[in-house]
Amino acid sequence: MNTNLTYRNELKFFVNYHQYFIIRQRLKDLMEQDKHVGPTGEYHIRSLYFDDINNKALHEKLGGIRDRSKYRIRIYNGQDNIIHFEKKIKFRDYIAKVKEPLTRAMFDRLMAGDYEVLKEQKKPLLDEIYDEMKDKLLRPKVIVDYVREPYVCENGNVRITFDKELRTGLHAVDIFDKSLEPIRALDNDLIILEVKYDAYIPAYIKIALQLEGLNRQSASKYVICRKHLKFNPWEDY
Repeated sequence: MNTNLTYRNELKFFVNYHQYFIIRQRLKDLMEQDKHVGPTGEYHIRSLYFDDINNKALHEKLGGIRDRSKYRIRIYNGQDNIIHFEKKIKFRDYIAKVKEPLTRAMFDRLMAGDYEVLKEQKKPLLDEIYDEMKDKLLRPKVIVDYVREPYVCENGNVRITFDKELRTGLHAVDIFDKSLEPIRALDNDLIILEVKYDAYIPAYIKIALQLEGLNRQSASKYVICRKHLKFNPWEDY
């Protein structure tokens, strides 16, 4: 465990639209909406996930390995003003994230196969990703696309999100492609509810969520979307 990182608790659940409407209505009186939302109370997330030649991230998740990590490039609302290369780390029941910004020019060089652009930045995370690309053939694997409705609470540093319309770009890797038409990766009626917090969830939020009545899932968007590339997710891709 890297003690320099901030680790948080993360719970994930599948909920249907009926459950979503009930929980959302309760939360609206108890939590604030994230400051980054648009007029609809949502924003769009598109991520490009990477994996190595052995599909380590995919197989570790499917194999139930508790301590693992994965890499992704993420953008918001289809814009290129904020682009981050992120590493998400799972340690036991905790998660942490480290990230570094990319420019659109850096992203374009990466997609053209020019990995040296990462070394030029002299950032530990980008150096690590560069080594993974050179030594383990870390490469783009799948686009993960969804709409997020987020709520936040200072008490316990709680963040609750409803991730809707999960879609995958299949074999596409250009997250800025305006003509890309991602396909549904989950049943139309399912939404992923994520609950992130530091040390505790305030009792009034617990009551509103009624988590004991929900079905907790691992709900990896990366794995869900990768399964659309081939029927058997254990096969080599």
